Formats: sequence, structure tokens, C-alpha cells
Amino acid sequence: MLHSLALLALSLLPHPPVQEHSLTGDVSEAEFKAMHQLKTGEKPVLAGTPVEVGGAHCYLSLPKTPRAGSRAIVVIHEWWGLNDNIRLWADRLAADGYAALAVDLYGGVVATNSDEAMAAMKKVDDTKALAVLVAAEKFLREDPRVKAGKVASLGWCFGGGKSLLLGLNSKTLDACVLYYGFLEQDPAKLDQLACPLLGIFGAKDRSIKPTDVAQFLTTLTGAGKDARVMIFPAEHAFANPSNKIYDEANASIAWENVRMFLEQKLK
Repeated sequence: MLHSLALLALSLLPHPPVQEHSLTGDVSEAEFKAMHQLKTGEKPVLAGTPVEVGGAHCYLSLPKTPRAGSRAIVVIHEWWGLNDNIRLWADRLAADGYAALAVDLYGGVVATNSDEAMAAMKKVDDTKALAVLVAAEKFLREDPRVKAGKVASLGWCFGGGKSLLLGLNSKTLDACVLYYGFLEQDPAKLDQLACPLLGIFGAKDRSIKPTDVAQFLTTLTGAGKDARVMIFPAEHAFANPSNKIYDEANASIAWENVRMFLEQKLK
């Protein structure tokens, strides 16, 4: 089973306006990495704008040239909080034609070390977090700047788990993507998934093991869900260019597959 999951990483999918956006089209992994390589004291160039949604301070990035039929993504941060890495992700998605709303589930806290991140993550109440995520999806569908006909969720680490949380609780979400997010394994809860799901994981992840991913996928596909996973020979958080264990090669392949998945499911 694990061997087949590893092969899936190679064969799953083929390659495929508030203000002027500085980015257009696919932002390659090399370009995305370069955005994070800043000199001391230098700030990244951001294209979005702050908004308040569901009582949370969020970040909205809109495409310069929207795709035919507005499509949008609820973007959910890692355990570090809503930092510039996540804002850049929202801008990257906007450059690809999606309205991207990055939510803040930490109430403004941005961690600078693992102890702060763990403390912030432990304070999150899932009921309140879900309310913000539901409000974010509603915002993207109703706000006159967006009016999205299709909405997906996308998150990493802590945010990957919360992307799944929204997928399990929203009957209107059109797609769910999670990068190495903590997994729900209760079959009754997983049976509530009403949208296609793509999971990105690392075989070297010590917190989310490939055997757990295999069980997760087996439960979902056994229940007839449109679910697929990719397991890369990489560690947890391998797709974050600001992380020391960032893996550019595998992050690039993962991003191309996420792009294709979103393109297929948000048509």
C-alpha cells in the first residue's frame, strides 16, 4: 500500500481587482523561493489588502486578470500564524487567477519560534475556528469584489488540518487541499466529506506517518469519496521556503499537482 502511495506522487496529475497585482500567471517554485530570500530588515512585496471576516483579521489578494467564472480559495496558515509566507502564498494563488483569502485563526499572534507556535496552536478553539472558516467561504461567495462561483480550501500543517475541518463541515465547499495537515481518522466524521480532496504529505514526516495517511485514504475511498494523496520523500513543512527543511524540488512537483487539482475541481 505504501509503495503504491509513493508511486502516486509521480503519476497523480499531469502538468498543466482591488489593485494592480505585480504577479501574473504561474509563479514557479524558484520565483516563489526568491520572494522569501530577503536581506536583513527587508520586507516582502505584497499585493493584497487587510480585511476583517468573521471577527478575524484576514488578508485578501485578488487576481489582476480573473479566470473565466470567479474562483476563490480560503487560505489557512501553518502553526506560525498569518505571516508573510502565507500572504505570499495568497498572492501566488491570486497570480494564478484565484481570489485568495488568508484567514487568521490566532487573533493576530505570529510565532517566531516553536514554543510560541505550540502555545498559540493549543489556544485555538475548533468551534470558533470553524466559524471563521465558514465566514471566509461565505465572504468569498458574496463579497462584490469576488462573487466566487467555486471555492476551495488550502492549508499547511495546522492549516492543513483546518482545511480538512472545513471540508468535513461545509456542504458547499468545492474542493479541499491539505499539505501535511493533522488527519481525522473517525470514519463517521470522514463520511461527512462532500467535496474532492487532495492531500500532500512527506514520507519523512515524524508527526504524520505514511501509515496514518494510508489509513486516512483507505477510509475515504472505502466510503466512495473523491480523495487522493501524494507522499513525497520529504519532511514535514517541506513546501515552506522560509523553513530550513524546505525541499524545492518536491515542493515544485506538489505545487504543479495542486494547481492541476484546483483547475479541475473549480471549473
